[in-house]
Amino acid sequence: MKTLFVLTVFGGGLVHATLAPALRIADVAPDIPLIVVILLALRRGPEFGCVAGFVAGLLQDVAAGGLIGVQALTKSLVGFGLGAAGGRLRVTQPLVQVPGLVLLTVAEGVVRFTLLQLFRFPAPFGELMTFVVLPQALYNGFLGAALVFALAWTDALKERAT
Repeated sequence: MKTLFVLTVFGGGLVHATLAPALRIADVAPDIPLIVVILLALRRGPEFGCVAGFVAGLLQDVAAGGLIGVQALTKSLVGFGLGAAGGRLRVTQPLVQVPGLVLLTVAEGVVRFTLLQLFRFPAPFGELMTFVVLPQALYNGFLGAALVFALAWTDALKERAT
């Protein structure tokens, strides 16, 4: 399980650093570590989601520069919250996971903006939501849908083989 965790989190960070710029559409890049954290939290629970979110966010903070710990805190909160809610809600269906991914991307962006306001971040909320958070949430939704359906297809193939 530790190997899976390391490969998934570091792989998500590596993919984000190398592939996300190539996937950029009109200055909007997907937040691949957030997608990985959400899928891990849904499958493994709150503790695993929290640790995965912290590590993925910290790697993203170090790679991007700026304030260290903001991405780590927001992604760990999302991972823990979704992992805790995942046991109570019916989130195993792909048609529930994808809108949840979009909503959680927006929520993570709002929490990150709130944290950055503590340090006098100079961007207005409306512009940040319109040009950064909402486009990234939609992009995460499309990319997450492809990933969720690929995982569902892989699980169906595994069941058919056994």
